[in-house]
Amino acid sequence: IAAKKREPRAETETSLAITKNETVNAVMRRVGELQSQGRLVFPPNYSPENALMSAYLVLQHTETKDKRPVLQACTRESIANSLLDMVVQGLNPIKKQCYFIAYGNQLVCQRSYFGTVAVTKRVTGAKDVYAEVVYEGDQLEFEIDRGNTIITKHTRRLENIDRRKIVAAYCTIIPAEGEPYTQI
Repeated sequence: IAAKKREPRAETETSLAITKNETVNAVMRRVGELQSQGRLVFPPNYSPENALMSAYLVLQHTETKDKRPVLQACTRESIANSLLDMVVQGLNPIKKQCYFIAYGNQLVCQRSYFGTVAVTKRVTGAKDVYAEVVYEGDQLEFEIDRGNTIITKHTRRLENIDRRKIVAAYCTIIPAEGEPYTQI
């Protein structure tokens, strides 16, 4: 009787299941240990378990630049480190707060704009964070008062919006108390 040849899809699914069991569950255990020791504290309304499950779902469809699944192309150590990095920052990929990017056989967790806003609000207690792009032809006026930049006017016309004609950008953090902080 001839041996039944395994299909590539079955091998991929087996590999993904092994990665989940060995890597994702190991990270969950490590996070639980750090949390129980008081060495890792999460923000309110953050579930590391949900974030890790979300990350696993995202990683199943994440590929390297040469279209290989990252769960096969990247080292298990780098996968575990990227997941731990995500959890330590209190991020969730389903909320587009971070992305997993392969650099060769190394997977990294890259914080997104939305992740940076979430971390900024959490760490500083800011009420809001917003950013704007300034296009060629926009009118932007600002003052500097004792080292603080204050945007006094930003006017844009619809025809100015062109990604090839970005001339500046600014971000303003609105604190719970005190003066807004703007960086151009």
